[in-house]
Formats: sequence, structure tokens, C-alpha cells
Amino acid sequence: MTTTTILQHSHKNKAVTSLLAFLLGMLGAHRFYLHGAADRWGWMHAATLPASLALRQLFPDADWFYQLLPLTVSALVGFLEALVLGLMPDEKWDGRYNAGSGRTSDTGWPLAVVLVATLMLGAGTLIATMARLFDLLYTGGAYG
Repeated sequence: MTTTTILQHSHKNKAVTSLLAFLLGMLGAHRFYLHGAADRWGWMHAATLPASLALRQLFPDADWFYQLLPLTVSALVGFLEALVLGLMPDEKWDGRYNAGSGRTSDTGWPLAVVLVATLMLGAGTLIATMARLFDLLYTGGAYG
């Protein structure tokens, strides 16, 4: 008689993932939640904080915008990932991230609130980033 063991994987919640991407996407928290500590893209997100600190130390006279640019770009990518992951259909989500959990996802209104907040803050951050970049590039920062 053979004994078979069924390996249960933890169930990944789509709303939690989107919330992590919204709040801590610039540090890669959502990537580590989904893929674990071996995720290269998660570490790329996490590396933007020391990169911004290094830019602040190396170029103390540079505009704050340039010093925070790696962190800002990572945050924008985090907002985009929150939207992409949150808008994924439950069946596709379960097939990709919950195949071995034995449970199915049933997302509701909390995810909708996270997605609306992500879209509002993400779009505002993108517009502000573009405006500041063009201000610095074309006027030398004359408007701020």
C-alpha cells in the first residue's frame, strides 16, 4: 500500500494582494506575499528604497524629485500591479495562485474599494510625477 501526501498550498487572497500592492507596492510586499522571498521583482522593488537613500547621500544638492525618483517609479508600478491583479477574474486568479489550496476565491466590495483608491492615488501620482518632471526638464523647476 502506498501512502500519498497531498501538499496544500496557502490560499492567496486577491484583496489582500491588491491592498499590499496599493500600500506597500513600492517595497514589493505584494510580490513577496505571492511568490515568497525568492522573487526577483520583489527585490527590485525593495532595492528602490536604498537606491533613493544613496542618491540623497551622493547628490545632496539635487532636487528632491530626482532623489525620490526610483521610489516613485516603483510606487507607480505597484499601483499598476494592484490594478492588474485586482481586476483579474477569480477563476484565473485561483488557477494561477491558488491551484493547490483547495479553496476558491470570492472577491467582494473590499476589493472594489481598494481598486478605486488605487486608481485615484495612482493616477494622481502619475500626473504629479509627469508635471514635476516636465517642470524640471523644461523650466529648471521654475514652478516649484
